[in-house]
Amino acid sequence: MSRAAVVANPSKLDDAEATRRVLEEVSETHGWDRPLWVETTEEDPGGGQTREALAQGADLVCALGGDGTVRAVAEVLAGGDVPLGLLPAGTGNLLARALDLTLDSLEDAMTVALTGRTARIDVGTLRVDGSTDEQVFLVMAGMGLDAETMDRADERLKGAVGWPAYLVSGMRAAIGGGFTAHVRTDDGPTVRRAVRSVVVGNSGRLQGGIELMPDARLDDGLLDVAVIAPRGLAGWVRTIVTIITSGRGHADLARLQGTTVRVAAGEPTATQLDGDPVGEHRQMVCRVRPGALLVRVGTTEG
Repeated sequence: MSRAAVVANPSKLDDAEATRRVLEEVSETHGWDRPLWVETTEEDPGGGQTREALAQGADLVCALGGDGTVRAVAEVLAGGDVPLGLLPAGTGNLLARALDLTLDSLEDAMTVALTGRTARIDVGTLRVDGSTDEQVFLVMAGMGLDAETMDRADERLKGAVGWPAYLVSGMRAAIGGGFTAHVRTDDGPTVRRAVRSVVVGNSGRLQGGIELMPDARLDDGLLDVAVIAPRGLAGWVRTIVTIITSGRGHADLARLQGTTVRVAAGEPTATQLDGDPVGEHRQMVCRVRPGALLVRVGTTEG
């Protein structure tokens, strides 16, 4: 009998025992053994628990938590043959949104994880400030306004209204100044701009279904880049309209593609990884690992 493991972030759960019972019932309904339940800690956000699950022979590892939990689990699974299941419990749920998975039903999400088809998607990697330490991202990494927005989001407001809390923190962050960035994809020319944000995406979808990078695909072997550099109020209006309508890029919103993306900032700048702030950095190098991660999705092709 097949067995799944659930790597759960208890801080995202109102009633862990009730949640566990629901997942056990769904597993039994679909002929799976009772899932292995392992909880994350502040010291270990999911990597060690995922390795434990693999050591115990799990056929599927489900991440039950926010984007940080998903990333920690995926970092261990990437390059292997055990798929990732997504049980959204956070605010962003970026990868689940990008894959058009259910966000509001734990039973439905577990059913997809157990019975859905297995898709292969790309994984992005990030190195900062010349470090050899490599971190994984599944959806987006970025410097500037996007990272400031994530960092300033009020946790209580996030809990009360969900992703719209980022709109509030984003408007506050937009008041600040930008930074000078040098952006280069693969062996192409270096673009030097005064920018508000540089976002590197495996997917281009933001909360609310907005497509920042409409050409981005999770399985195309490429990373997409949005260089957001609005000049004045008119530039902001033009940029916002372009993002909302998935319009073509222009001087205030340049879009690039490549397998390697290098970004250098003139000063330490707020940086984020799949929506989680990771400090201030001057440089980031992103690369793509094509088809590195197996993930359970719906039973029909999108």
